[in-house]
Formats: sequence, C-alpha cells, structure tokens
Amino acid sequence: MAAGRRCLSRRGRARTLLPMTTPPPPSLRELKKRRTRETLSETAIRLFLERGYDQVSVAEVAAAAEVSKPTLFRYFAAKEDLVLHRFADHEDEAARVVAGRAAGESALEALRRHFLAGLERRDPVTGLCDHPAVLAYQRLLYGTPALVARLYGYQERSEKALAAALGGPEFEARLAAGQIVAVQRVLAQENGRRIAAGESADAIEADAVRAAELGFGQLAHGVTE
Repeated sequence: MAAGRRCLSRRGRARTLLPMTTPPPPSLRELKKRRTRETLSETAIRLFLERGYDQVSVAEVAAAAEVSKPTLFRYFAAKEDLVLHRFADHEDEAARVVAGRAAGESALEALRRHFLAGLERRDPVTGLCDHPAVLAYQRLLYGTPALVARLYGYQERSEKALAAALGGPEFEARLAAGQIVAVQRVLAQENGRRIAAGESADAIEADAVRAAELGFGQLAHGVTE
C-alpha cells in the first residue's frame, strides 16, 4: 500500500485520497512513468522499513526494482525523495484549495472545510489515521534525520505556494500562510501523538474536530485569552 496518502475509511475499506481538483486524464506515457515512480518508491520504503534507511543503498533499491541506478535517478534526484515524493505531489494542495474555493467563500473557510473533510476521511496529513502502513511510514519518516531535514524543504514550498494563492501584499500573504500552515501542523502533530500513544482514530475524532475548530477559530478571530 502507498502509505503516503491512503488510509482506511470508517467501514474499514481502503480509500485513495484524491486532490481537491481532478486533473485531465493522463496519457499512457505519463501513466507508465507514474507506475515506475510508485514501484521505485514502494520498493525503497519496503527495504527501508525492513533494514533501516541508512543500511540500504540506492543501488540496492534499483536492483530490487529491476531498473538501473541511472534510471532510478531519472525519477528521483536524491535518496530521500524515494520516501518524500508523496509530499511533493501534494505540496501545492492548500494553494489549490484556495484557488478552487466557491464564490463568496473565504480562503480560511475553504481551508478549514478541507481540513475537517480530511479528518472525516482519515487523511494521513491530518494525523488522524491509524492504519498500520501509515504509522510505519511515519515512524520511518520522523525517525530518520536525513528525511526530516529534507521534509522542511517541501513544507517551505507548500507555504510559499499558499502565500501566492492568498495574494495581496507579499509580506502579509507570507505571514498568513505561515500561521495557517503552523496551525495545521500542530493539529496533525497532536492527532499523531495520541495515535502513537495507542488511541484509535475513531476514539479521538471528536477531540480532533474540536481542536481544528479552535485552531481555525483563532486564525479567524485572533487569540482572545
């Protein structure tokens, strides 16, 4: 299973979590490239989980996926990207939510609605996902310093894209994007902390929704106490 963006629905059925907007149908060439990327990434993650990130070389990943090392590097510029490319695929998600919001809906309300919908569908990005494959992926990611360091770059690009979508004076847009991203990160971290401690996603969902309402409420109205 691709651990980056899949989880179980409430009925226990695996669901693929799609972006807010659906892109045009890809060509056969693009589909083949995507399959190759997914094969390489899933092979790498499996090996990293089995043996440890630092104990597996890029050459070993390529061999296990039955491609050459140069072919692997045509798809992934660095070893870290074998794990993190799922973040790259979604680093402009908040920006797309803002750009695609309904007429009359504020950017903040669109992002709030999107985050709450993510909690409902157990999107791993919200931290409210207790599927074993997702938890294993997160342990690999946050337990590997090289991956954490590279993750910051993806987060910075996501924040920059959101600021551009918000528009207005550059500094004000950057300030707003930084606050929004920070609130979403803290919410996801708290959900993830509780699940890592042994609570189920179903058990903490109500608390997660209340926390999200509080967080977005503070963004909308400021900290009052």
